[in-house]
This record gives sequence, C-alpha cells and structure tokens, in this order.
Amino acid sequence: MQQPTLTPNQQRVLACIEAWFERNGRAPTLREISQNLGLASHTSAQDYVEALVRKGALERLPHHRGLRLPHHRSRALAATSLPLVGRVAAGSPILAAENVEAQHTVDPDLFRPRADYLLRVSGLSMRDVGILDGDLIAVHRSAHADHGRIVVARIDDDVTVKRLDLRGERIRLLPANPDFAPIEVDAERHAFAIEGLYVGLIRPDSSFPPRR
Repeated sequence: MQQPTLTPNQQRVLACIEAWFERNGRAPTLREISQNLGLASHTSAQDYVEALVRKGALERLPHHRGLRLPHHRSRALAATSLPLVGRVAAGSPILAAENVEAQHTVDPDLFRPRADYLLRVSGLSMRDVGILDGDLIAVHRSAHADHGRIVVARIDDDVTVKRLDLRGERIRLLPANPDFAPIEVDAERHAFAIEGLYVGLIRPDSSFPPRR
C-alpha cells in the first residue's frame, strides 16, 4: 500500500499518536496532543488530525477518543522494536545481552537514517542540544561519521555521546554544556571507535520522539 505523503509537522503529530497508542492502548485527546507537542491550541491539534484522516494515516471512529491507526500502520508499529541499551559493561559490545534492558516498539519512519538501538543517556554534557539525563537516544550503527555529527563513541571501555570534531589528524569529542571540557582523543594511547550516529531521542516523560 502506498504511504501517504506527510509534512514534517504531520509526521510529528502522527508519531505522538502512535506512541500514545503503544503506551496507553488508546488514542490521545486533542488536549493531550497539544500538551505533548507544545501546540498553540487544541484547534491546531485538530487541524493536524483532520489532515492525517484525509490522507489516510488515521481513521476516525464515532466516539470521544475516536481515532485508530490503519491496519497496515498498526502492524508495522507492532512488528518493529529496538533494544534499549542501559549502562554499557566495560569492554563489551554495545548490543551485548548484558547491556540490553528492554525492547521498545518504535515506528521505523521516525528516524533518518533508521535507528538500530536506543541508548539511555547518563549526565548533562549534551544539555544545550536538548539531550538530557535519562533520555533515550536513537542510534544508527555506523563506524564512520562526518565532522560535526553527534555520535556515540567508545574510548577504551567508556562509551559517550558527544559532537565529533575532526581537524586534520586531531580528534576531539565536544560537549554541549560549558560545564564540561572537550575530550581530546589520543589514538596512539587509547582505543577509539565510532559506535553510531545520533538520529533522535525519546524523552521518558513525553509520548513522542522530538525532531533532531
């Protein structure tokens, strides 16, 4: 079945509704959509919902929480899960069994490139780009990253989330919080590897992954 073409904001609203279904087993109200997305009014939420219904991304039912996901989206949502990685054991691969806390159902259309796992963030070193302590970040597995990209990197046995700074032979991992110092990577003294690319996040007290 051909997928409807949605605007970025419509995709955000649809992601919110899908996540709410997953968490609560029901559709959110317009008020709940507005609160979770920070929309100006319930009218804005209603306009987005109506557009999603017209495009076939949602179906309407004749009652108060009168929305449901079309069958093809429900099946795709249910069939897709990502492992949640908590604290990474020293020296172990990120997706080793001892590091995986749970599996979370996630719509594959939310992240570009596609996420391979979720990683629980510890600390506030990336606070100023909106990544907070306890957030779950979506990560695309990759051993390579461009200058300026936010990455999951490993230095010896430590795994960290930072912005990659590449200048000639120099490698630095930059925080997004002035309270933290950049990490200078000495590849001759320490084992360094890119584990993946940051592609989005899910905040545990929210019902949808914000945009990158």
